[in-house]
Amino acid sequence: MLKNPRVVYLVRQPLALLIGGVCAGVLFSGCAKPVTPANSATATAPAGLATLTVTNPSAFARPDSPVTVAFTDLGVVGTPGALSVWAGAREIPSQLIDSDGNGSLDSLLAMADFAAGEQQQWQVKPIPAKTGVKRTAAEISQKTGGEWQGKVYKGGTFENVQSLTPPPQYTDHSEFIRYEGPGIESDRVAYRIYLDWRNGFDIFGNITGSPVLHQVGLDGYSSYHEMQPWGLDLLKVGKSLGAGGFGYWDGSAAQGVSVLKGHSATIHQSGPLFSSLSIDYHDWQIAGRTLDVRAHLSMQAGSRLLRNQLELKAPDANAKPLDNLAIGLVKHDGTELLQGSLDISGHQYTYLATYGKQSLNNDLLGMAVVFKRGKLQKLTADANSHVAVMELTGLPPGKVGDAASGNSNPARKLDYYLLAAWQGEKNGITNQADFVAYLQQQLEILDRPIRLKISNAATTAAVNKPLTAQQALYWSQQLANAGLQLQTPHYVWGGWDFERERPTTFEYTTGLLLQAYDDLHQLAPNPAYNQAMLQMADSFVAADGSIHSYQRDKFNIDSINSGNVLLRAYEQTGDAKYQKAAALLREQLKDHPKTSNGAFWHKKVYPHQVWLDGVYMGIPFLAHHNQLFNNGQGLEEVVHEFVAVRDKLRDPATGLYFHGWDEKKQQVWANKTTGLSPEFWSRGIGWLAMAVVDTLDYIPRERTDLRAPLQQMAQELAVTLKAYVDPASQVWYQIPNKPGLAGNYLESSASSMFVYFYAKALNQGLIDRSYRDFTLQAYQGLLNQFVLVDANGTAHLTQMVQVAGLGFGRDGSYDYYQNEPVIRDDAKGVAPFIMAGVQVARLLQ
Repeated sequence: MLKNPRVVYLVRQPLALLIGGVCAGVLFSGCAKPVTPANSATATAPAGLATLTVTNPSAFARPDSPVTVAFTDLGVVGTPGALSVWAGAREIPSQLIDSDGNGSLDSLLAMADFAAGEQQQWQVKPIPAKTGVKRTAAEISQKTGGEWQGKVYKGGTFENVQSLTPPPQYTDHSEFIRYEGPGIESDRVAYRIYLDWRNGFDIFGNITGSPVLHQVGLDGYSSYHEMQPWGLDLLKVGKSLGAGGFGYWDGSAAQGVSVLKGHSATIHQSGPLFSSLSIDYHDWQIAGRTLDVRAHLSMQAGSRLLRNQLELKAPDANAKPLDNLAIGLVKHDGTELLQGSLDISGHQYTYLATYGKQSLNNDLLGMAVVFKRGKLQKLTADANSHVAVMELTGLPPGKVGDAASGNSNPARKLDYYLLAAWQGEKNGITNQADFVAYLQQQLEILDRPIRLKISNAATTAAVNKPLTAQQALYWSQQLANAGLQLQTPHYVWGGWDFERERPTTFEYTTGLLLQAYDDLHQLAPNPAYNQAMLQMADSFVAADGSIHSYQRDKFNIDSINSGNVLLRAYEQTGDAKYQKAAALLREQLKDHPKTSNGAFWHKKVYPHQVWLDGVYMGIPFLAHHNQLFNNGQGLEEVVHEFVAVRDKLRDPATGLYFHGWDEKKQQVWANKTTGLSPEFWSRGIGWLAMAVVDTLDYIPRERTDLRAPLQQMAQELAVTLKAYVDPASQVWYQIPNKPGLAGNYLESSASSMFVYFYAKALNQGLIDRSYRDFTLQAYQGLLNQFVLVDANGTAHLTQMVQVAGLGFGRDGSYDYYQNEPVIRDDAKGVAPFIMAGVQVARLLQ
């Protein structure tokens, strides 16, 4: 559950954060399974709180797959007394969890086995869950009943405690903490973290297939270095980062978290499916800074992955933030260094790994750190460790854009995973080829969490009301009002783009939602909507008409779209500074590079490329500007863009449009014969469809010669998109022509764009009235499939792809489009949804 409300709209939807391991062999081989409860009378009563539609997006089986749902998404206020999950009369193993380690239960975790591409229907019910086999654990154990003699604790017995702050004299081999730090494990592998200057991450090999930490080190520190009935200590850590530890890269070596005031460890949960703990590092002295660090560590049943969510905070709010964190693996002779692909999207996961005879048992052990490609600064090494130098995310200290949260000194963050796979495990991995295959599978599991649709009672009641103009306006207002609180305060100059984790800049993501507010304000006036738009425009445009953060020489057509806000602001206020600012954007388009057939390049850094996105980003602005300031002259250039795009990117066989075209046929994604990208992407087609109807607003009706090509495109799109709608839901898939492939999903931003296109085309008289019923069914499909009303009454738009592009690691393949994050409430979906509601309301009036 996300605790900072401003982030809810701009981060990945928190629906499957806990990642499962794939058991070796067939689906159930080697997996310790929870007890399946017998059918009983309680299995069908009481009625469910929510229905979950859960789908495996991979073309391989995924046992022990986790699904995590915030209580608020289930419609539950506060902490529920009891929850359980059912597939018909069969109970699904579940646990109430504290996902962020703040001391409060906030989410329901359920876990099931999925065949390749399988979809399951679950019911969440307000009855206690059956207790199954315990498959995870977290613990820390200290000695009591003895005494300190110098830096060694003599006598006494070990006792598990909930939290522990070692005394100042504590150091390595003090014999005070059982196995020298806290431990956390699944039924596959156990990890320990040294609670001393070493800060190393170590591995306990497990030969049993059940949790073992409670058996480790009971008789002192020597026994676990030899094979025991449960397994043994596997790794010599020394002065390295061990099995995925962290520190700071000073330019030549990884500096561990060793010079500090002290540590504290807290066990948050030690449950059947999920366990977690945190370690606080107090006053770490590093690179001339003093930092407090919290590591929140969590594991789930059946998985080898340990998630480490790091937060760094400086006591001085104005201190310069740390420029990196180093994560890595101990260097051992006789091992092979393995690296995952770096030629991927920045949102996708990759790894740094080692494999070979590096265990203390002199047998095969693989280790890896797994992280998002976009956060990697470089791969390197020092004398002791293989290192991935990582970028920290989040607001820098003192960032004014965080004011809405009341936090003037926010934490910097890094989120990554580590794992170990030992040949001695029960059904363990026994060769390097299988280890690499396992790693690749883990990357897809991380990139593609289980797809989840939630329908709670409040949502069902709200979306099933009769569809009227008032109802359509209601939903647009609900999403707009939520955005007023959570998003739009950050869309001003000086704000923070939480999706991209950088200062807000003048480009399409900044102005898109504000344009939707203006559409809504025109039909249902609300000063708050209008004020939000004008605040954004005023903040970016200086008195002389210059635009903060705008860089003309980048020739980025995405920068043009927010110019629509400037034109609307000029029409409403008459302020000359908006006219001057808009003129700067118009001048860019005069010099903007084009293909040989006259279509605008997408960006200077994407030479000779036309993307569907770019038509929406630049052309409605160009048409509107010509209408306002050029007496409608120059509209031929506007229309030519559509003609050129249709000629090159439309597929005659399907009527669909490819995402991009490389005139030079040089890009890795480009077909060497046609230059076209390999797939049709629904949101790309959505951008084009919206551009068609929006541009026609500014072409006079008497200019039938100019309107005709766009009218033809509108009529073609109406036929084509109807042919590719999902008949069951009346909305569209991420890849529209491949509904049955594993991973493909119903996508909300494109579906909203298509409904907007149909409704506006009907309102403009561009398409036949026979499309009216279809359009209304598709709008109702948006409500049924994508809207979620949480326990606080806030409406969310779910199931939208965060972003998709071409080049720079994005190969345009089917898998690429499925691996980009699926989130909720981003402006790229919310804005078209609001605009669609406005047009449907007009249609119904």
